Amino acid sequence: MTPAEMNLRFAAVICCLWLCSVVCVVQSGSSSTDDAIWLLESKLMATSNASQLLMVPLTLIQGAASKGAVCLDGTLPGYHLHRGFGSGANRWLIQLEGGGWCNTRRSCIFRKTTRRGSSNHMEKVLAFTGILSNKANENPDFFNWNRVKLRYCDGASFTGDSEDQSSQLYYRGQRIWQVAMEELLSKGMQKADQALLSGCSAGGLASILHCDQFKTVLPGTTKVKCLSDAGMFMDAVDVSGGHSLRNMFQGVVTVQNLQKELSTTCTKHLDPTSCFFPQNLVSEIKTPMFLLNAAYDAWQVQESLVPPSADRTGSWKACKSDHSHCNSSQIHFFQDFRSQMVNAVKTFSASAHNGLFINSCFAHCQSERQDTWFAPDSPKLYGKTVAESVGDWYFDRKTVKAIDCPYPCDKTCHDLTF
Repeated sequence: MTPAEMNLRFAAVICCLWLCSVVCVVQSGSSSTDDAIWLLESKLMATSNASQLLMVPLTLIQGAASKGAVCLDGTLPGYHLHRGFGSGANRWLIQLEGGGWCNTRRSCIFRKTTRRGSSNHMEKVLAFTGILSNKANENPDFFNWNRVKLRYCDGASFTGDSEDQSSQLYYRGQRIWQVAMEELLSKGMQKADQALLSGCSAGGLASILHCDQFKTVLPGTTKVKCLSDAGMFMDAVDVSGGHSLRNMFQGVVTVQNLQKELSTTCTKHLDPTSCFFPQNLVSEIKTPMFLLNAAYDAWQVQESLVPPSADRTGSWKACKSDHSHCNSSQIHFFQDFRSQMVNAVKTFSASAHNGLFINSCFAHCQSERQDTWFAPDSPKLYGKTVAESVGDWYFDRKTVKAIDCPYPCDKTCHDLTF
């Protein structure tokens, strides 16, 4: 099959996935915002010029099973690697895939029948866009690096190390992380002179959880930094006064027995669930880190602040689907959430080697989409796109501590509507 034929087939597959996934979401009664966001982005990709997309095949880690490093269903973990060239031949960017979590035995059993719990269901090729693009006009600072997308199939942000034999569930995210690092080191990463660990959503949380570990697996001479995109999940109160995300995270920590895998610095003074929240972790990370987040993160609006369980009457339905339909008190609620996020990163921001780009948008995962990463109409803060800001920070061209004014002042947003 020629590259052009592969790209056209991929576009057709994406269109089919769009239609089939809508049906599956409706039939299962799922309200997964991760699926909704993925579907929205897949639709955008399907309508773009498929012939110009860089398609990268899936590679399974063949030695993983012998080390117990397997997906929820016991299948092999995998990654997509596109080799660097020129000045980027010895530079590595690792992107940790996101996709929510499973917080009950039942949800983990379901998850292992999907691409997020089994490599049997993963796409065999993925489009590399945004921070993974190989074009200088789409990804000016990282286009010629070795770029890797590590697939997410453990349900706990690459963190667990246990199993549920009765349900044949393998919670082995930490082992997947370890074998993936070993595999990539053997593929040339041990010669890296520069490296960036990145991730989006649950992968953004994973980049926070694994940032210092990433530093330790690389040579001491390697310049190492980390980027968390849409990973700043807040321990916030929902519209009913409950703690929906805390309840979800407590389920993840309990089901996968994460206590022993979490930061001991944190667990010495906080409960394990609190130590799965980035706001209690980012200030302790020693490796330079960049936090990229929408102040009104679309996933958190849908699943943490206004989940269906907290809006029994449906009074928030129109607002959470499209913020232009929010009344003044609803916008005030979102402004309080933004204030909590800004306050949570104050100590983190005080460190000279850290960076920030918090824009007042209703968005999610801005580094993976081309339109939000680097394009003529991309979101900007202080005249700089996300790509330019991350590049300035990584290469020490300038300090980047960009925090937007509150909504609705930013007119460059690419907001998500549901």
